[in-house]
Amino acid sequence: MLVYPSANRVYAASSPALLRAELAVFGAGLAAELSAIEEVELGGVGYVRFTSSAPLGERDLALLSNVSSLYALFELGEGVLRPVPVTPLAKADSDLLTIQKYAGKTNELFTKLLVNVTLLATADPFSDRPKYLLDPLCGRGTTLNQAMMYGLHATGLDVDAKDFEAYEAFIKTWLRNKRVKHTAESGQLRRNKVRLGRRLDIEYALDKEAYKAGDTRKLTYFNADTLTTDEVLRANSCDVIVTDAPYGVQHGSHREAGLQRSPRDLLAAAVPVWTRVLKPGGALGISWNTTVLPREELVEVLRKAGLDVREGGPWAEFAHRVDQAILRDLVVAVKPAS
Repeated sequence: MLVYPSANRVYAASSPALLRAELAVFGAGLAAELSAIEEVELGGVGYVRFTSSAPLGERDLALLSNVSSLYALFELGEGVLRPVPVTPLAKADSDLLTIQKYAGKTNELFTKLLVNVTLLATADPFSDRPKYLLDPLCGRGTTLNQAMMYGLHATGLDVDAKDFEAYEAFIKTWLRNKRVKHTAESGQLRRNKVRLGRRLDIEYALDKEAYKAGDTRKLTYFNADTLTTDEVLRANSCDVIVTDAPYGVQHGSHREAGLQRSPRDLLAAAVPVWTRVLKPGGALGISWNTTVLPREELVEVLRKAGLDVREGGPWAEFAHRVDQAILRDLVVAVKPAS
């Protein structure tokens, strides 16, 4: 695999190692067994090389086509690289992910990686059935946009009004410029006559024929406290929950006890709420800054919420440095099916 050239220098340096770990997670869902996953240099260019126990079939190649940092795939034989066609599950143009530029934006390749490994922890990760993805700390919507790329229904929550307004302006403009058939409605969010915030509801289809046939997807953004997730969504309604948690002194919830500035306090309060809306068999994927919350503490929060944490092997190899103050890692946990 040729690694995708990232515009972010720090993330580019971490990409090969992250690709190795992601590829190992993908390998568990393939018919062929992958081994000897390693970084190599061929002709002065860096690659990630692996060996498969059998020729990769159509389904295996379709699955591998979605690896986040995959730029090109080759078969290596007798010193020659033979290009292998890939068919990534990209329902929309890539500018849906790349147009937005702002301080603190999560690298879109990492967002895709986090969505991938969370989906792969479920029973049918890339099936034709449209799944429901929730990002309960969605900011300006990078995860929501990746869900759109995969043809998923997507819901986001964020308490920051500026992020809500920025995303509403961006996605409406993008849909109009791309001439995507859609409806968009915004208004107040209320439950039991109590105002919780604002909401944006979009129904769209990236294909005109699909829109005519009623084969649409829903995109919803609640400008509301993440601790109200189980009030605005039905229990057991989400297939996957994917979120990039605050890295430091940032707000994620201000309900009742005032502004929650600690990622530790925020996740301890929020994970049980999020778990209630997750389907049995569904998966929760969180990335966070380990310098403010040790991994073992977050794992304990997830276990107390009744989730089974994926540990060991490649699941322990995703930690990477973002900057001097941020050492980012991810964890995936599954809600038991019974």
